[in-house]
Amino acid sequence: MSLSFTKMQGAGNDFVVLDARATPLSLPAPLVRRIADRRFGVGCDQLIIMEPGDSSADVFMRILNADGTESGACGNATRCVAALIAEETGAREIGVRTAAGLLRAEILGPGLVEVDMGTPKLGWEDVPVAHEADTLHLSLGLGPVSDPAACSMGNPHVTFFVDGFAHLPIDTLGPKLETHRLFPERANIGFAHVEAPERIRLRVWERGAGLTLACGSGACATLVNAHRRKLTGRRALIVMDGGELLVTWRADNHVLMRGPAETVFTGMLPEAA
Repeated sequence: MSLSFTKMQGAGNDFVVLDARATPLSLPAPLVRRIADRRFGVGCDQLIIMEPGDSSADVFMRILNADGTESGACGNATRCVAALIAEETGAREIGVRTAAGLLRAEILGPGLVEVDMGTPKLGWEDVPVAHEADTLHLSLGLGPVSDPAACSMGNPHVTFFVDGFAHLPIDTLGPKLETHRLFPERANIGFAHVEAPERIRLRVWERGAGLTLACGSGACATLVNAHRRKLTGRRALIVMDGGELLVTWRADNHVLMRGPAETVFTGMLPEAA
């Protein structure tokens, strides 16, 4: 028996999407890692399993990182799944439930989706941080980076504000900061350069996936943290290695993220690959 999959990407953040709405699907971590491997499998940052929705959601989206661990939220994957459901149903508004809660998506045009990512959580226990701390100025530094801000967008994000990336060893800093004892659930580590009040250059080391071309929830967290630091307004273009996302932190505390969602190809995957 083989499994059909859809390979999708949003601003370069790529996913293998499996449909388990009709037949339940459970994948052990070693199989997830093999599918996600870019040499021995299909290759992806996260593996997404679509499961049945409920009365308020069209679909449940389960998010598995490339290392086989589960994540609570993924903004780019939400846009991609919403685009798939919209293609099936013709609907313009899609409800996607995740482990972190219900997300509402709106189809704005071909390949363009906006997601209401909900409200950021700013308390130290919500991120979470291992002990009581000021999430606007965490006492944390490593090498050339220090004094980050933190928040949760359904998963933990830490933002270091930097002057540039030319001499920033993200491949070295990322794994050490992700697994720092300050973060009991590990953390996504963002390195943000504020180029203008409406424009931020961002690179993200994702927990369980490493350095990715884009991170949707990371883009949202970066805008929130930048505005909290009075570095930007409540709306900015977040420019990442794989593309751009427009993020707005509305006055009602909801964070909206607008960006692309694209099907790359489809295929069949042996179930025991």
